[in-house]
This record gives sequence, structure tokens and C-alpha cells, in this order.
Amino acid sequence: MTMLHPEVKTALPGPKARAIIELDQRFSSPSYIKEYPLVVERGEGPWVHDVDGNRFLDFMAGIAVASTGHAHPHVVKAVQEAAGRFLHICGTDFYYDAFSKLCARLAGYLPEMGPKKVFLTNSGTEAVEGAIKLARHHTRRQYIVAFKGGFHGRTYGAISLNSSKVAQRAFFGPLLPGVIHVPYANPYRCPNGCAPQTCGDACNPALALEREWFVNHVDPREVAAIFVEPILGEGGYVVPPTSFLKELRRICDTHGILLVFDEVQSGIGRTGHMFAAEHFGVMPDILLSAKGIASGMPLGAIIAKESVMTWPRGSHGSTYGGNPVCCAAALATLDVVEGLLDSVRATGALLQRGLRELQSRHPVIGDVRGVGLMVGAEFVDPATREPASAYVGELEQLAFRKGLLLLSCGKSTIRFAPPLVVGEHEVAVMLRILDACLGELSLDLSRAAPARAAAGVKL
Repeated sequence: MTMLHPEVKTALPGPKARAIIELDQRFSSPSYIKEYPLVVERGEGPWVHDVDGNRFLDFMAGIAVASTGHAHPHVVKAVQEAAGRFLHICGTDFYYDAFSKLCARLAGYLPEMGPKKVFLTNSGTEAVEGAIKLARHHTRRQYIVAFKGGFHGRTYGAISLNSSKVAQRAFFGPLLPGVIHVPYANPYRCPNGCAPQTCGDACNPALALEREWFVNHVDPREVAAIFVEPILGEGGYVVPPTSFLKELRRICDTHGILLVFDEVQSGIGRTGHMFAAEHFGVMPDILLSAKGIASGMPLGAIIAKESVMTWPRGSHGSTYGGNPVCCAAALATLDVVEGLLDSVRATGALLQRGLRELQSRHPVIGDVRGVGLMVGAEFVDPATREPASAYVGELEQLAFRKGLLLLSCGKSTIRFAPPLVVGEHEVAVMLRILDACLGELSLDLSRAAPARAAAGVKL
């Protein structure tokens, strides 16, 4: 088997890419972020080729979406066959085989939750919106608890739950009322100021929710649901102590509150388990999935206990949710991912060992954390231990120029969320490039010029 390596043949962006970027900048919304000038032509496995013939190693998977890699033959075949039969009929109003099979397949995971029902959406954001409606309808309560640093999407209900970046919420108000934000359990950056990894039970934000919020601010009998990412995604790839999620489960059971796990980013094999809930041994009442569920085809899911999914006929629906081609892609994706879970755990452990070895030589790496192939490296000023945000921006851009695709999250964390098909070779290549980048970048972290502005595309 040929071992591929990144190959950058042109200046970035190349001439073909520059023409496409110019067209895009003339006509597309200025709200798009565009992290770096990557113009994709095709991909296979963990490798991406741009329109100018440059090859990149993908360690961000389209924000943890390309779970089976790019153009996996099993998924591509399923999509082609489904598209050849029919493209759409609307699963809200009619029946088709792939829709019913996918609902049954998803309901079969996490047997500890008990019998389940499934609603299919187009995206993770829509799954969040639907879950807000479901929770309020089922409980007849209004308040929702969410967490600081959390990200749940970009529609109105979702941004009302968000507390990750102010730009996602600024000037869109008034937002959804009745949302309470409380601290997330971060063992590296304790909200009470404890040294990293030294927090005790007294710092568990779940206990503060019960001891403070439910005493001074809101009656728990009015709280419909607690929405939580079992592993914080956009907020910095933070893995909380298991005790945090167990306390949330206890609080919900005590007060009749629904526990909702947003596993849009952490689910579908990303942690080496089908869902992160299995890693912690804590089961939600409602679980939300999307991103990697269909290898890039637009699909999401609300997976809820049968006793909770009590909304009546016609109370929620979707024209495109559970599209037949997307369902076929999802069934094929699950086939592949189920066979990768052991490999994901082993490769993730290898990745973390490699990053910790780099940490021993590069003091700018403040923390390495994660589960499976959901791994984050937090970068800090070695002198102050404060987040090194500008440095991370420069690192992301330099890695791109060397043929490595990375994305940041949180204040100063690089996420490593590659396609689940990566192996020892790809990890070794990534670590070599990352090491070279860290060796080249200046440690003068006081510079004010943001890296993205300095590396912006000039046409």
C-alpha cells in the first residue's frame, strides 16, 4: 500500500483556487468564516486535493463530519444507488425503507436508555431546535439550562443556548427566553481558580446548579431540560470529570428534568464508542446526533426515550429531514464506523502520546486532552499560562501551507478530529509537520497582529 504524504506544489492559494475564491468573495455572504484559502477538488480517505493539484492531510474532517473519510466506496455506492431510485418523497408524510431502517438502527444503540424513538433532521442545529420543543412540550416547563463555553448551532434556539463566542449572538436579540447559563466542568481551567487537574467535588458546577440556582434564581419544577455536550466541542475540546455528568443525571432524576446530550460532534464513533455517553457510563433522556452520521450528507437525529417522545402527530416535522439519499449514506456510514471503534481508540491513544511528547519539548502546549479521535491541544503563553490565541491562528495557517489541515476551537485550542480511518502513518506525518511548525513559530506571544489577517487572501 502506498504511503501518501502532503504535497504542496504551488503558492497557496494557487491560480485556479484564486479564481474560485475571487468569485466566492464577490457573491457569497460575508458571514462565512473561511479559515484558510483551501479550494477542494476531491478527496480520498484522510487526504484532500485542491484544484491546483496540492495534496493535504486532513485532521479536521470538515469539522468532524467526514467520519469515514472522503469518498468512502461503501458510502459512495449507497448514495449512488439511492439517488438512482428516487431523490425525495418527504419522510414526515410518507414511508420508505431506508428511513425506517435508520430510525431502528439508531434506536438500537445505548440499550441502557431503554426503548427509544427517533426524529430525523437535516442538521445538528435542527436537532437542537427540535429537542427544545420536545423538552418543553413533554414537561410543560419553560426553563432550559445550558453551559458556558457550549455551542449548539446557529438558529435562534441554538444560539440562545450558545455561550462560546459572542459573535454568534451579537445583535440577534431578543433571543429565546428562559435559558440559564452555568459553568462547565473544566479540569484544566476551573471556574474557581484551582490549579489544573486538582479540582475536588466542591468545584463541580452541577452541585452549584442545585445549591445556588435552584435556591436563589429558578424553581427546579420549572426547568424542562439541561442541555450539555458530554465533551465540550467548540468550547475547547474539554473532557469533564465523569462526576460532573453523573451529578447532572442525579439532579435531573431528582427534579423531573430531562437530560439532553448534544453529541453532534462527539457521536458516531468519534470517541471510540458510538456515543460519548458510553465512555462516561451516563445515559441521557434525549441524545442529539449529526455531523459524522452520514459522512457529509446532511442529516441529524433526535434520539429520545420512548417515554419522552410524547409530542403528538403534526406537532413537529421536516420536509427534507431523513432524505432517502441521506438515510442510505447514514446506514452505510454506520456499517463502516461500527468496524472502526477499536482502531479509533488505539489511534487516539497513539495521537495523545505523540502530542504529549511534543508538549515535553514545546512549552507553548499547555494541555493535551481528549477521548478517541476527539483530541485537543491547548496552547498557552509559557510565562503567564494565558491562552495563546494569536499563536494558534498562526499555527493553523502555517500548517495549511505545509499541507496539514487543522482547525482551532475555544480560546486557544487546536482540535484533532480527523476522519476515523486514519492510522499510525497519518498520525506520524501529522506530528512531524506539527513539530516543524512549532519549531518555526516565534514565541513572542505579545504580538497583536492576528494571524488570519496577516495570512488573508489578497486578490
